[in-house]
Amino acid sequence: MSLRLPSEIVVERFLPTARSMLASELAERDFTQQEIADRLGVTQAAVSKSLGGDGAVEERFRENERMQATMARIADGFAADTMSGYEALAELLELIRAFEDRGPICAVHEEEMPALDGLGCDLCVRGSDDGVLAERDVLRTVRTAVRRVTNTPEIAAHVPKVGTNVATALPEAPDTTAVAAVPGRVHAVGGRVLVPAQPEFGASQHVAETLLAAMAIDPSVRGALNLATSDALLAAAEEHGIDPLRFDADYENRAEHLRERFRERGAVPRVIYHEGAFGIEPVTYLLGADAIEAAALAGDLVAAADG
Repeated sequence: MSLRLPSEIVVERFLPTARSMLASELAERDFTQQEIADRLGVTQAAVSKSLGGDGAVEERFRENERMQATMARIADGFAADTMSGYEALAELLELIRAFEDRGPICAVHEEEMPALDGLGCDLCVRGSDDGVLAERDVLRTVRTAVRRVTNTPEIAAHVPKVGTNVATALPEAPDTTAVAAVPGRVHAVGGRVLVPAQPEFGASQHVAETLLAAMAIDPSVRGALNLATSDALLAAAEEHGIDPLRFDADYENRAEHLRERFRERGAVPRVIYHEGAFGIEPVTYLLGADAIEAAALAGDLVAAADG
């Protein structure tokens, strides 16, 4: 794994770009190269090189409208003698903080350190507090479950046309933004399960809403995935000692309907399903303590259904 600190991105990519942009802005305001060098704390030769287009510049930073506005504001302040070096530094630090909060610095950092890709990382902003650690654990759980699904090729035949999603919720998740799933869902193509993107929070609606309804009755249920409803799959569930719960697909308030059905059953079964409705494909939801458990159940049921 390539270990890169975000501060390295700031030093190696952001600062050279900021200096180059600010040098150009100051030159447009008739500052001499030596005056620019004095303001930026670099040599006159470095300014000459930058103005000649030879400096290292990160285009994603230079093309950013907020960065362009910040450089122009600092240059105006220097030209009018209304901004001190302290105030200019404050402007730059504020820009860096913004760029580290899921901004361009994050994008470059993820390229430099691929292990961060898809984590929704905000370590620079929030640090390693308990909430962040919980989010990373949930994302890691979903990634593991997705690998289990893709490594079970038999599941492809049971993926509904609308796709399958794999989800895990944070403890006491208040809404779907606290449920991690796969953006765009996973789909079966040519007998294989294809994953379009890394898991993110807020990436699911139906699977997340189903999971939240289950959690409202049984907080220990925090994972789910969906498959196409079939007689073989439901029979496999019964063979595994699970009594599937049927619910209506054609209703307005899915969450309340599901909670009512769970209350009627007196528990949250690990398999719930509907048989579809007009414009709604029949879907079965597998529930578990997390997405890994739900994916394991999917593998067991699919193997029994196809056996």
